Amino acid sequence: MRSSDILIVDDEIGIRELLSEILQDEGYTVALAENAEVARQLRNQTRPALVLLDIWMPDCDGVTLLKEWAKSGQLNMPVVMMSGHASIDTAVEATRIGAFDFLEKPIALQKLLTTVQRAVKYGDMQVNTSLNLDKLGKSEPIQELKRQLERVAKVKSPVLLTGEPGSGFELVARFFHQGNTPWVTPAKPEQLADAPLELLQKANNGVLFLPEIGQYNRRIQQGLLFLLSKLDRFNVRLLCSCSRPLQELLVDPECDNRLLTTLSSVIVPIPPLREHAEDIIFIAEQILTELVESKQVSAHKLTTAALNALRQYDWPGNLEQLRSIIKSLALTAESADIDAPEVNKVLAQFRHEKPAAEETGFDFNMPLRELREQLERRYFEYHISLENGNMSRVAQKVGLERTHLYRKLKQLGIKFARKTAEE
Repeated sequence: MRSSDILIVDDEIGIRELLSEILQDEGYTVALAENAEVARQLRNQTRPALVLLDIWMPDCDGVTLLKEWAKSGQLNMPVVMMSGHASIDTAVEATRIGAFDFLEKPIALQKLLTTVQRAVKYGDMQVNTSLNLDKLGKSEPIQELKRQLERVAKVKSPVLLTGEPGSGFELVARFFHQGNTPWVTPAKPEQLADAPLELLQKANNGVLFLPEIGQYNRRIQQGLLFLLSKLDRFNVRLLCSCSRPLQELLVDPECDNRLLTTLSSVIVPIPPLREHAEDIIFIAEQILTELVESKQVSAHKLTTAALNALRQYDWPGNLEQLRSIIKSLALTAESADIDAPEVNKVLAQFRHEKPAAEETGFDFNMPLRELREQLERRYFEYHISLENGNMSRVAQKVGLERTHLYRKLKQLGIKFARKTAEE
């Protein structure tokens, strides 16, 4: 019996239910999403062992969602694309972005099971061969991170890891894990509310790691508060991560400040990759070496020009995005040497072109109030598009608290979707 979580994303209910039934019969646990928005919410809550992702969906096509995950550093699990009428070019593009494989509908049973088995095994290899803390580099920001972790390791209090999305939270959290002791991460955040004692029993004398607690709803937060009161009884080390700014959580009415106060006693900020850019070349070469040695990709080498191109990028998805890009380059490279043009071609998919000057003109003959509203509307729409609807990042970019941002968008008549988990 396997406990792997598989996320099925398809707008056709018949296909979702059929695939779910087949995979559950094989012992997998399954989560279902009827569109990209639900898939985003589920992915924000936990890292699935595998995603089966339909290409054609009404709200957002699968390739766009795949690209979004790659940019944000969330493409750290195998994704198998599905389609009944996709072109070869689409399949190639998905592979270049980072998809593990492609299944053509109608999907043959044996083909499905074989692909799922390979993908889950590949995902396990990714986790087992991920970078350890010693390979994050030798820059001063990383040395300071190590010194802080060594100090914190002597304290038994819960630890809150903060940073941008894709900052390698689990990698840093592993620093606290002792060999031959439990390492437990809930398959779903709801377990904190439904079975907190069961989680503590599994993590007895070990580590309980809770990713992205900033996405938890009120009920899950209450479960976590209860769990906090029982840590000593089970001798469990609690580690949490959060990529939402703490200032934003403090003013979020959905956030229980008692929980935030308790978890904020020991905070370890993880520096974004751009703040230790001198380590990028070292990290990139380490990632490629590990991929080759684990036989996930054939032998390749990054040229000096390619490494420089990687270093010049600002990496909004941080460490997880870098790993995803390296894997994509190695899987799609046509020769042993990966050069700068190949790197730039992949990175270009994640860069947003600035609108042409002639497209941003305004009619200065209209009343000032109307002109100001038009400017503000275009300004916010631009940033929402730039961040693919991620309102937390939009709020950071425009310098507004999220509650203030929502009020402003409603005032301007701009439609938006809240991406926090609903109760």
